[in-house]
Amino acid sequence: MSAPDHGHSGLAAFRHLDFSLYQIERFLIVAALEMQSVAVGWQVYEITRRPLDLGLVGLAQFLPNIILFLVAGHAADRISRKKVLIFCNAGFALCSALLIAIARSEPRDVKAIYAVLVLLGVVRAFSSPAGRSMLPLLVPTQVFPNAVAWNATMFQGATILGPALGGLLYALFGGPSGVYSTSVVVCALATIALARIHLRPSPRPDEEVSTRTVLAGLHYIWAHKVILGAISLDLFAVLLGGAVALLPVYAREILRTGPWGLGLLRASPGAGAAIMAILLAYRPLRRRVGKVMLFCVAGFGVFTIVFGFSDSLALSLASLFLVGAFDMVSVVIRGTLVQIATPDAVRGRVVAVEMIFIGTSNEFGEFESGVTAQWLGLVPAVVLGGVGTLVIVGLCTWLFPELRKTQTLTPMQIEEPSPT
Repeated sequence: MSAPDHGHSGLAAFRHLDFSLYQIERFLIVAALEMQSVAVGWQVYEITRRPLDLGLVGLAQFLPNIILFLVAGHAADRISRKKVLIFCNAGFALCSALLIAIARSEPRDVKAIYAVLVLLGVVRAFSSPAGRSMLPLLVPTQVFPNAVAWNATMFQGATILGPALGGLLYALFGGPSGVYSTSVVVCALATIALARIHLRPSPRPDEEVSTRTVLAGLHYIWAHKVILGAISLDLFAVLLGGAVALLPVYAREILRTGPWGLGLLRASPGAGAAIMAILLAYRPLRRRVGKVMLFCVAGFGVFTIVFGFSDSLALSLASLFLVGAFDMVSVVIRGTLVQIATPDAVRGRVVAVEMIFIGTSNEFGEFESGVTAQWLGLVPAVVLGGVGTLVIVGLCTWLFPELRKTQTLTPMQIEEPSPT
């Protein structure tokens, strides 16, 4: 199911049909969920008129990940990942169908919507580790960094298109039902693409379910300092550098701009990330990737500081563009290192741990930024977050020399821990 390898081509990963089908499936699912998210947020706020309820929308979907990530990772390593994803896509469609029924009943409270969102969070908890750990089974190792870069690009595209389409459909249909119906159709199309994928064979040993096997992902990350260092670096950098959460206040109070300016500010990191991901697909990193990752996370912190001090819309847009671009380099390197340094037998559990770490940093990073801004003021909160990111880079450089010494994104460069 694959063409000859062209490791130096910018489109190398797409020469493999299974990877192309996976990108179609993933783009459609992410876009469907983003459309659905816009409709849910607007519907909930129309019913309650309380901003707090919008925060609870995110919490309802996030808590199942915290509770189930170990089980979900174990399932991804014991059950066919393709089958897990097919069931998850059916679960996403079911959630959209339930939201259609709720919307047509014209609810006066949001309890039923929250119940569906919890179910959606459960489905996402199983979908994420199964989907991401399937990626290395779609392309040869030599083009895997190219696959990671395009995977990130497609995700960025879906997160840009999905909300815009969701808002447009909400307006066209005069309510959320049309958005949810479209999501059901898109989930079905994604499942058709998924069903045609053939995974490369990768035998996995039979394991009895036990505390040891469920916790294998945590143990593996702790034992492999390259992976631990990469995840820790990204975790704390995002946790401290959450300037995006404060953009509405910055737009109004510092930059004196309106909703159009806020839209540009919100789009800038995504634009920087998407362009950098495409650049990395055509010009992959080949040397000193550990040092490049540390440098780029430092760049993320530096331009967070620049944004914090800026009172110019143009400078702020440029700073956020570079924040997104530097962050994407880190994302591609981390994603590649974690995948290629992990045997397929435990990849689902390792990815589940990685995703809960990164997901937690995103959620709590926004919370940390809000609390710090409340205590210290807007500009000090953002600037201190950038400074904190630079401190974390220094600590990770010292604590994880294995990461700093990593040269290339190939399995041969990953050192195994000594047996104990």
